[in-house]
Amino acid sequence: MRSLLTSTPVRRALRPVTDLVDRRIERQVRRAVATVAPDALRKEVQTLRDRQRPLELLLDGTGRGVSRMPSAPHLDRAITELTEVTGADRAAAERDVAQAFRLLVALEALGVGRIAGGTMNIVGKLSAVPLLDPPNDDVLEIGTLYGMFGAALVRMLERAGRDPRLTIVDPLAGSQLQPGTSIAADASGTPVREAAVRTNLALAGAAGAAARVQRGFSEDPEVRALVSDRSYGTVVVDGDHSAAGVAADLEWAERIVAPGGIVVLDDFGHPKWPGVTEAFEKHLATGTRFTFLGQVAHSGYLRARAA
Repeated sequence: MRSLLTSTPVRRALRPVTDLVDRRIERQVRRAVATVAPDALRKEVQTLRDRQRPLELLLDGTGRGVSRMPSAPHLDRAITELTEVTGADRAAAERDVAQAFRLLVALEALGVGRIAGGTMNIVGKLSAVPLLDPPNDDVLEIGTLYGMFGAALVRMLERAGRDPRLTIVDPLAGSQLQPGTSIAADASGTPVREAAVRTNLALAGAAGAAARVQRGFSEDPEVRALVSDRSYGTVVVDGDHSAAGVAADLEWAERIVAPGGIVVLDDFGHPKWPGVTEAFEKHLATGTRFTFLGQVAHSGYLRARAA
């Protein structure tokens, strides 16, 4: 019987009947919709929009340039990449992604300025570093903008039971500097200066307030000498995104990262910043200590072998 009903001749013969049924159903649906007063329907839609607007103000791109409302596929992909890079189980990755996302939203709501980067890139970095279990708690952040990411990383490391000691290197020149790009006012409307960085670091409590902030460029020998007094368990490379700038920072990281330490390459694989990937590929062709672990969103992760 089933094969008879699904055969081509029978389906053709029944098509006028099925079309008639479809039309009757459509008319019934239209009558049901028509019973709802248009004014009431418009009012309900407006009520829903009014309720949504406060949520948009909390999460949209106003004042930071990018939205903090990731789609479900983006979240799922970041969690999957996180498990592949860190070896963590999915439950741990989902937990840390959720905590990092809430922290990102909270700090941008309370802080001065913003955290640079896309939502999943930031959340990925905040989640990956603790899960990769760096060999010590000294962290160097090359390029900080407003210091808010450093504050967030301190908090995430503390959640993992670590005692982070943060060092920041940044020119703090009033605006974000990138070779080959024009300097424009920041989307947040806040000048990039040390006072803003200190305010945001204080949001991370005692460890944030104790962070070292060294003004200057990471390729400056005097700046390097001032902060090369220790081996860092984590080095975040997020400064000059040109190929030459990233190459210089990777060369420096070779000398100051501890055995087993983690190097985070921000905007790795991002089409807007091809110099990051170019410098990485050239560096890995040398006698490097680094092993590539993988990528989460637009950040690459390296682990240093013993020197």
